[in-house]
Amino acid sequence: MPRKKKETVDVENAENFESKIVETQEENKEETVEAVEENKNEVVESLKENKEVKAEKTLSEKKKALLKKAEELKKKIEVTGTEELKEKVKEKKKDPLLPLDDYVKSGIYLGTKVVTPDMRQYVYRRRADGLAIFNTDIIDEKLKEGIEYLSKFEPKEIVLVCKRQAGWKAVELFSRLTGIRVFTKKYPAGILTNTDLPDFFENELTIITDAWLDKNALMDTLKVHKKILMICDTNNFSKDVDQIIIGNNKSPKSLGLILYLLARGYCKNKKIEGDIPELDEWMGGEE
Repeated sequence: MPRKKKETVDVENAENFESKIVETQEENKEETVEAVEENKNEVVESLKENKEVKAEKTLSEKKKALLKKAEELKKKIEVTGTEELKEKVKEKKKDPLLPLDDYVKSGIYLGTKVVTPDMRQYVYRRRADGLAIFNTDIIDEKLKEGIEYLSKFEPKEIVLVCKRQAGWKAVELFSRLTGIRVFTKKYPAGILTNTDLPDFFENELTIITDAWLDKNALMDTLKVHKKILMICDTNNFSKDVDQIIIGNNKSPKSLGLILYLLARGYCKNKKIEGDIPELDEWMGGEE
């Protein structure tokens, strides 16, 4: 009996031991899984941090490179431009086409309340009432460029269109002095494009006084791929135009001044003789 009892005890002990081993293994397994999950999370977080650090480093490097490039460009601009441009501006101011008082008196510097993206670069400021103001130095510069451009063409190659009544008197004077053909009250549709019309003719340059009113002449000129010189107010677009003159294109005084200077410069360059009326006579049209 004692021996059998001892064997029974040994079996129970063995079973208990085996059970403890199984429990221990289960606990170790759970701990291992938890440890793996923790390590996995740590690895993911570490990768994220490394990625963010790398991204920040890349952005920082790009920013440094851009700043360096900007500094180099700034040095180049300062070296090639500043003093030289100042001298050029001074030279142009020394010899304006007209005294500043005449520009102011004509109101050529007065724009509209609307400023297109094309004309924004020529605007000096806005008045309290919202009207945009042209830079008079640039007005003078563009008029000089316009005279030189116009002088590349012969009178028979040019046509001027002005539907606005404010410019009719100055346009007639301009035509009489230069011999350039003009259209005032109405532009005959298709005269530059339709070869079947009895009064059809070919030109090389069209002068447009206002793209909004003279749009038919503008479109016809673009269709036949001829050159365009346009007087642009702040509300005009200069796309597809070969040469612009900036200024108020709605006032008789302003249009008179512009056409006076164009006629005077053109006649001088082309050696066309004739008595050019005084400026006041050009500025007397109807509003």
